[in-house]
Amino acid sequence: MAERQRWDQPSLKGQVLLLLCVLGLACLWSPAASRRPPRPPPCPPSCSCTRDTAFCVDSKAIPKSLPRDVISLTMINAGFSEIKEAAFAHLPFLQFLLLNSNKFSLIGDNAFTGLSHLQYLFIENNDIQALSKNTFRGLKSLTHLSLANNNLQSLPRDLLKPLEILSDLDLRGNSLACDCNIKWLVEWMESTNTSVPAIFCGSPPQYQGQKIRELPLKDFDCVTTDFVVHQVLPFQSVSAEPFLYASDLYLALAQPSSSSCTILKWDYVERKLRDFDQIPAHSAVYCKPIVAESQLYIVVAQLFGGSYIYRWDTNIHKFIKIQDIDSQKIRKPNDIEAFQIDGEWFFVIADTSKAGSTSLYRWNQNGFYSHQDLHSWHRDTDVEYVEVDGKPRLIISSSSQAPIIYQWNRPQKQFVHLGDVAEVMDVQMVKHFRIKRDNYLCLSRYIGDSKVVKWEGQRFTEVQTLPSRGSMVMEPFRVLQHQYMALGSDFSFTHIYLWDEEKQKFVKFQELSVQAPRAFRRIPLEGMNILVAPSFKGNTLVYKHIIVDLSL
Repeated sequence: MAERQRWDQPSLKGQVLLLLCVLGLACLWSPAASRRPPRPPPCPPSCSCTRDTAFCVDSKAIPKSLPRDVISLTMINAGFSEIKEAAFAHLPFLQFLLLNSNKFSLIGDNAFTGLSHLQYLFIENNDIQALSKNTFRGLKSLTHLSLANNNLQSLPRDLLKPLEILSDLDLRGNSLACDCNIKWLVEWMESTNTSVPAIFCGSPPQYQGQKIRELPLKDFDCVTTDFVVHQVLPFQSVSAEPFLYASDLYLALAQPSSSSCTILKWDYVERKLRDFDQIPAHSAVYCKPIVAESQLYIVVAQLFGGSYIYRWDTNIHKFIKIQDIDSQKIRKPNDIEAFQIDGEWFFVIADTSKAGSTSLYRWNQNGFYSHQDLHSWHRDTDVEYVEVDGKPRLIISSSSQAPIIYQWNRPQKQFVHLGDVAEVMDVQMVKHFRIKRDNYLCLSRYIGDSKVVKWEGQRFTEVQTLPSRGSMVMEPFRVLQHQYMALGSDFSFTHIYLWDEEKQKFVKFQELSVQAPRAFRRIPLEGMNILVAPSFKGNTLVYKHIIVDLSL
């Protein structure tokens, strides 16, 4: 009875109840209660999921609600065509990814970023056709890659570079084009330890069905060339003549619109042409530099106001006029050619006037003086000096007749008429080039077709005819082992042609956008070659010749 009384005492009963309440609250707030496992995210309707795998069919997009800890994902017959950048970054623990029989046509750069644990990647039976070189960037753990049956036609260089431990690669079932774009793969297969089942060329016809691994590297002709704009000279000009003087390179340009002959100097540091000097010339059509006995002369030919010879004065560092050219003979000059015969300097001026005369001038220690009248009253347009079998010759083109050939007579010390280039009338420019032992001429015509002719011992025979309406210039030039020819036009693009040794003729190589070109002058420099294109209507352009490896 005493115990019951003690239990019923208010103080004791309250203490017990308080203790029970504290224990209840402790249970509610215990760490065990706070660590209840969260409910797993629902598996997308198009997928079947286990704790660490997912198998998806007919998905309209890459599922975003998959468990984060999934290590294996298979997607079949997906209804989207593009895999975008970081498309699987929400599944960082993936080790196995199979993308089979889908409609993928595009896989973006860095598509698999974030999958640093991925070891197996199978992308098969799609219609991808092409990949970016950065498609597989970030897959540092990948050991097995299959790109079988994707209709791939090319593979970009460095595609496999991020895959440092790749042990197996399957490329079967693709239509790879065995051209320069695949050369890197042949080189890679020769040097890698990666296992690659046999793959075959889908094209071109000569390689179709051949094992890619067995293609000889020497059969890949992947080195080509290109002309790219190197410098824009913001003025019009009608002639360009490079020359060396005192170990420096210069360029003389006739600028009738600016009433001057402009002399530019090559800057070897900046690798550009810089202003050097100007010679007043109100209607200059040609500025011809001649370095005779270490002295620099510039022959300035003008349509109006006479033509003159200037000499560079090293004391005052200016050009000074030293000589007039007979205005009764030279009325409307159009071209100047300078050359040496038996150590003596000559230059010849082609005159386009009906009453003028194409004339030869000879250096005699004090200046250049008239030596021979060559061709009078025929409206000559151009003159070219060429040596054939050691015999100096001049070829003069004319508006009124076929080009005339003169040959140097050593006893008489004069040029004598040898013949003509038959059946080619109204030639604007005549230029020669040589391939091995054969000599050729390029004959440009403003109306009609331009022609390439070959010297056959007694006469020239036609080799090639080229459409050239509006052409004032047809200039052959050589860079390294390449023989080019530039055919300008006043009405369309300039066409650069390349000599095809097998076909024995020029084939179209490149188009240049030069407005009304009047010449093309190649200038060889240390480590580079440039091509100067004077323009009658626009900026004068300087092109750089570059070597391009199509396999890179």
